[in-house]
Amino acid sequence: MGGCVRARSAGILLYRRNGARIEVLLVHPGGPFWSGKDEGAWSIPKGLVEEGEDPLETAKREFKEETGFEVDGEFISLGEVRLASGKIIQAWALEGNIDAEKVTSNKFAMEWPKGSGKTQEFPEVDKAAWFSLEEAAKKIHKGQLELLNRLKKHLQEMGDGEKVAEGQQPLDRFF
Repeated sequence: MGGCVRARSAGILLYRRNGARIEVLLVHPGGPFWSGKDEGAWSIPKGLVEEGEDPLETAKREFKEETGFEVDGEFISLGEVRLASGKIIQAWALEGNIDAEKVTSNKFAMEWPKGSGKTQEFPEVDKAAWFSLEEAAKKIHKGQLELLNRLKKHLQEMGDGEKVAEGQQPLDRFF
């Protein structure tokens, strides 16, 4: 008997410096299920890793598919987090800057309304935005919160501690 194969995703947490603040880019999922949901609904750009595929290459591809922007540079491993569903997300942080207003996403098709027999297309991502780490902690899916904590810790260890900590609450207090 084979074991259960867990879904694995890979993604990129893009961050930038805005004065003394660190900000991260999050995306809001498109489609009718997520319409009207805000806190706890946002995510890093990510997608499923196909068998035999390099996770970092998956993360770069998914970032482009979900934002329309290519990224490259010095990727910082944030390791893996396991969601309550059992899904595993492997993530990297990257310092960079894109115009969140110009994000364009690929689309997916689904039957909508459910049971109608009609297929509609929806963007995988309907919007993107930059958030301070504290704001992002409220917006991000709770299973991905640890990625923000790991980025914050990494930046503090790299000597950006004052920029990260200045005026910001511990991220875990939101959940």
